[in-house]
Amino acid sequence: MSLLADKVALITGGSRGIGAAIALRFAEEGAAVAFTYRSSAEKAKAVEAELAAKGVQAKGYQSDAGSFEQAEQLVKSVLEDFGKIDVLVNNAGITRDNLMLRMTEEQWDEVIATNLKSIFNLTKQVVRPMMKNRGGSIINMSSIVGVTGNAGQANYAASKAGIIGFSKSIAKEMGSRNLRCNVIAPGFIETDMTDELDEKTKADYLTNIPLKRLGKGKEIADACVFLGSDMSTYVTGQVLSVCGGLNT
Repeated sequence: MSLLADKVALITGGSRGIGAAIALRFAEEGAAVAFTYRSSAEKAKAVEAELAAKGVQAKGYQSDAGSFEQAEQLVKSVLEDFGKIDVLVNNAGITRDNLMLRMTEEQWDEVIATNLKSIFNLTKQVVRPMMKNRGGSIINMSSIVGVTGNAGQANYAASKAGIIGFSKSIAKEMGSRNLRCNVIAPGFIETDMTDELDEKTKADYLTNIPLKRLGKGKEIADACVFLGSDMSTYVTGQVLSVCGGLNT
């Protein structure tokens, strides 16, 4: 069964980690996939080829989601190449961890621009095309840290908490136009960033996770398939925690 057949998805930060996992699952479910990358053209080409091998239209775009102008041009290009956008997955994100006493203005601004302003930038550009198509699904990637907070991540937590408030507001604004907006809040997921953690830190995390393991990118991607497909047509303004029970 192809849950996303005939849909076009735009995924930011889709060349690696969770974003690449989402792109692959969407392609497996029949969606045409446009995705962005910031710097690694080589990785983007590899992902593009992997998606195309699934028999769907796929293209990577170099774009900084934190730039309003680049987001505007990105959406124009995707509409020209694909004809429409049915699903937007705002996944691009970074960390610049530091305790507040040591955090620089640059570390704060960079995280807010990439993680939070990007959500506004892309949502602003897709709502009109989605309204024209009489429907659409916007999926914003927050974090369990945006719900609970975390020492040393005030900038990251603020950006991810802001995503939740933004998404609930968009759900209320756009619901009458058949546009849905939901949030996924991943817990600790196996990515390049978690690979860099030492074993003690990983063990400490696991003691607080009821399922006693890190999550996988595919498990986040499966949640995105649900929210992007017609299985969730009466779901909007919600936060789905995919965290192994950490937020329980």
